Amino acid sequence: MRRSIPLLLNTDAIEAWPAPLLRAHGNADARLLARADWVLRRKRDGRYLAAVLDQGVHSLIAQLPREPGTAEALDALSWLDPARGAGTLDTRLLSPQGLRERLEPLGLDADAYADQSGLMLEPEPVLLHYAGRDRFHRPLWLRRAAALAWRRMRLQAARNGVALDAISGYRSHAYQLGIFERKRARGQQVEQILQVNAAPGFSEHHSGMALDIGTPGEPPAETSFEHSPAFAWLQEHAHRHGFRMSYPQGNPHGIVYEPWHWRWHPAGA
Repeated sequence: MRRSIPLLLNTDAIEAWPAPLLRAHGNADARLLARADWVLRRKRDGRYLAAVLDQGVHSLIAQLPREPGTAEALDALSWLDPARGAGTLDTRLLSPQGLRERLEPLGLDADAYADQSGLMLEPEPVLLHYAGRDRFHRPLWLRRAAALAWRRMRLQAARNGVALDAISGYRSHAYQLGIFERKRARGQQVEQILQVNAAPGFSEHHSGMALDIGTPGEPPAETSFEHSPAFAWLQEHAHRHGFRMSYPQGNPHGIVYEPWHWRWHPAGA
């Protein structure tokens, strides 16, 4: 089941990652991942659950069958069979079911937040495409059209003598919840966090269409990026590749100015 183009297969609780893109957590993991096609990875904490080999499924935790979402994730791998119409996966989105319950501990009502912020609920895509690596050498995942546009834009910038690098791309709802939980544990109030981070479910990063962009020598996700040649290049050329800055100064969403955050939009959108 090996594929030449790395893909990330997304389900509600578990992601199926191409094994070669993951870091081993020990010698035993390294030997297993070297033979595996896919690794099932729990979304809420990144725990490796199972390796999928030609010979079958090798559990990496006790009582794998009881792990929520395992059967769904294993079944989802069969969707990549061309005979089942794998091409349609690029347009499929996960239902954001259960998100409201996950927001309740934060004191957030999804409908009220949407009305107040003007932000849209962003379902997660079922399929994400490998778009290279980010500044921190992590795999960068985007939806297919956005990944192609990012590669082309970065290449064009390089031809113009400008270096662009990605800070981050796709993030799951579970990842965004983790950001809030960690910041609350450090004593920040939800109202403070919302000035910098969209509520879980409402971040453009969930869509697989947005990424944070930087340039070598500049700190990641800082307003100082606006003074760089890279930002000046993006302002002039990004729209030709379908990218727009989402949170300019004075944006109506209550999000601080983010010159580094850009989203790809289909032609005519």
